[in-house]
Amino acid sequence: MKIIAKGLEHYYAHEHVLRGIDLNIEPGSFTAIVGESGSGKTTLLSILSTLLQPSSGEVLYDAKLLAQWGNIDLFRRRHIGFVFQFHYLISYLTLRENIALASLGEFQGEIDPLMERLGIDRLGRRYSDEVSGGERQRAAIARSLINHPSIVFADEPTGNLDTKNALGVYELFAEFSRQNTTFVVASHDKKITEFADTIIEMEDGIVKNIFTR
Repeated sequence: MKIIAKGLEHYYAHEHVLRGIDLNIEPGSFTAIVGESGSGKTTLLSILSTLLQPSSGEVLYDAKLLAQWGNIDLFRRRHIGFVFQFHYLISYLTLRENIALASLGEFQGEIDPLMERLGIDRLGRRYSDEVSGGERQRAAIARSLINHPSIVFADEPTGNLDTKNALGVYELFAEFSRQNTTFVVASHDKKITEFADTIIEMEDGIVKNIFTR
């Protein structure tokens, strides 16, 4: 899915946090949005991922505005996956049950193969407090991928992980992006630039630089 952002502006009360953002995100790309705290990267990610309406400007998904897709909840469920810094797994469900809860009925049979691919197939009956931080995040990634979304958005997905597990997450994103899943990841972690094919540098609410490999 191609995403085009045109003239995005956003305010929180009187704080001007995004200032005229124009972007093209190509299908199957791994795009990193990097910048210091307060640069606007999380706000931009929230708008691109449909979680926040911009104060002005527009975002097109395959040349259509979000409203033109009809049922917004169905659009999100079929086309968008989310990974957050805090995995938000449901503590009283097992890892497998967390993934199953997010899946559409047609993809139930793909849960176990996906868990195996992510290296957590032996942990399916465990709860989130019984596994490591990296394993919890892999379960969250499986949850985001189970419906074959067109695009996955991730906000600081490695913020609570050690270096080894953080690199493992980025490697997974790069692997799945090569199979035509688009990833857009907001992070202050500079290690992500070793894996992303497009790097968007933000500063004070503007796009300072865009690098493409």
